[in-house]
Amino acid sequence: MTRAMKRFINNPIVKMVAQRLAIGIGTLLVISGLIFVGVEALPGDLAEAVLGQNALPETVAAFRAELKLDLPAHIRYVTWLGEVVRGDFGNSLASGKPIADLIGWRFKNTLFLAGTTALVAVPLALFLGMLAALYRDSWLDKLLSISTLTAISFPEFFVAYILITLFSVKLALFPSISSITRDMPLLVKLHTITLPCITLTLVVLAHMMRMTRAAIINVMDLPFIEMARLKGISKRRIIFNHALPNALAPIINVIALNLAYLVVGVVVVEVVFVYPGLGQLLVDSVSKRDLPVVQASGLIFAITYVGLNLTADVLAMVSNPRLRHPQ
Repeated sequence: MTRAMKRFINNPIVKMVAQRLAIGIGTLLVISGLIFVGVEALPGDLAEAVLGQNALPETVAAFRAELKLDLPAHIRYVTWLGEVVRGDFGNSLASGKPIADLIGWRFKNTLFLAGTTALVAVPLALFLGMLAALYRDSWLDKLLSISTLTAISFPEFFVAYILITLFSVKLALFPSISSITRDMPLLVKLHTITLPCITLTLVVLAHMMRMTRAAIINVMDLPFIEMARLKGISKRRIIFNHALPNALAPIINVIALNLAYLVVGVVVVEVVFVYPGLGQLLVDSVSKRDLPVVQASGLIFAITYVGLNLTADVLAMVSNPRLRHPQ
């Protein structure tokens, strides 16, 4: 092993990333087991539910063998997990199509909605958080806190229906059903998803804004900020140029967690606006008892959530030397 390779392996950041990766993989294994056990615990027989009560016993037995339901549960779990690792999620029971094809387009739509929301919510939350810190304890700070806490106190479906009533029914500015297609132009897509985007923005804005405010205020009490004040630097420059870069670690963490929520927690919003995302597919598959699609969708959500949390940990370490060298 070369000296450069040894230095790379002994690098504290590399060690921490490797530890987080190991923990993330272990977490995904546990979650995959919980998903499989949860699906197995559903009442009734899947073959009979799909084929109907009038199906012949020979047909039910053949269908069970096709789905490998005649095998022990632990063998089916290992087989399913091995196929998933190879990228084979099987076929949908409802449509007979490969699950990977069904999930691919739906997951892209979910990422599109989450990404568009993030492009609006993250800069807005950072700006409002810095503004609240700049005018700490003023009427503007109190107004921002009350407004964001009020928005986050309402459930997503309530906010969605209020927006539909105002902007679709009363003003007729945006469609109440956010149904997009593959060949739809980008501007039309953005207009179509405006209401779900606003809904998600209102839901996640408060967390990021308040964390930005708290992190900046915490840094403002440190000695180097006091030195900047003594040098006559304006408060605005202190916050933007000195406080914000040193408060990035907790801000990055909360942003990554909210991005994970945008991807994983959009199920209710997608159902309300009939948006063709992975959350809507999950709900439809549950109602149709299409369990392979339910398992695959749940695992995709879990991988996304764990991956974004892992990214948050790594970015927090990179931006904060105290986390890289805890001793």
